[in-house]
Amino acid sequence: MDGLIGLGGTVVILLVLGGAIGFADRRAFAPRWLLVAGLLVAVNDACLTRAYGVVPDLVGGDWNWQGKLLALAASLGIAALPTFGWRRSGLRFSQDAGSLKAAVPVAALYCAFFLAVALAFPGGKVDAEEIAFQLTMPGFEEEVFYRGILLLALDRAFTGRLRLFGVEWGWGAVLSCMLFGMAHAFGFSGGHFSFDAMTMALTALPSFIAVWLRLRTGSIVLPVLLHNFGNSLSLLI
Repeated sequence: MDGLIGLGGTVVILLVLGGAIGFADRRAFAPRWLLVAGLLVAVNDACLTRAYGVVPDLVGGDWNWQGKLLALAASLGIAALPTFGWRRSGLRFSQDAGSLKAAVPVAALYCAFFLAVALAFPGGKVDAEEIAFQLTMPGFEEEVFYRGILLLALDRAFTGRLRLFGVEWGWGAVLSCMLFGMAHAFGFSGGHFSFDAMTMALTALPSFIAVWLRLRTGSIVLPVLLHNFGNSLSLLI
């Protein structure tokens, strides 16, 4: 029940904040796509939690392999729908022409950020399963969802754009980063909601770099690689 309440709080924040942004500029707002984004968040959460424990864990292990695999499969299936599309969702290996020259320095900045975090907060004792998980699942599942289908839905909900740092930014980029941070920092337990500002900062802020890379290159390849690098770095040094 706590998980459902936490999900409800996240979706309500998205709809209320998104609705306020949208109605401030109704000509650039498609409410149905905001609702689609809320539904995507709910589907992703249900998969990650194995329908809040209803689906048995057939994979096992100390880490949430099955939940991540279910969520990744759901996101890939949604991306395959004609309404979304793999290419429009950024699920392609090819990069936009000339984009890597601009992307490499930004990728280096992303790596430097997580190196600083790893040095400031060194990890403890780890095992092979944790390293394998962090090198694969977070980047694949979360980037396909947050920088793929969710970003696409939110970009369709808010069509206004502002060109900054060489890419076209919209409210979809901002809200997708906010939701990514909330997935790590916001929840409900013990009868009350909780929010960790430090966790929010350490997740939402670098996600803007990942969004920039996704928008600049047209692909989630670099965000996936860098995400897994950032998650596993503290385990390897």
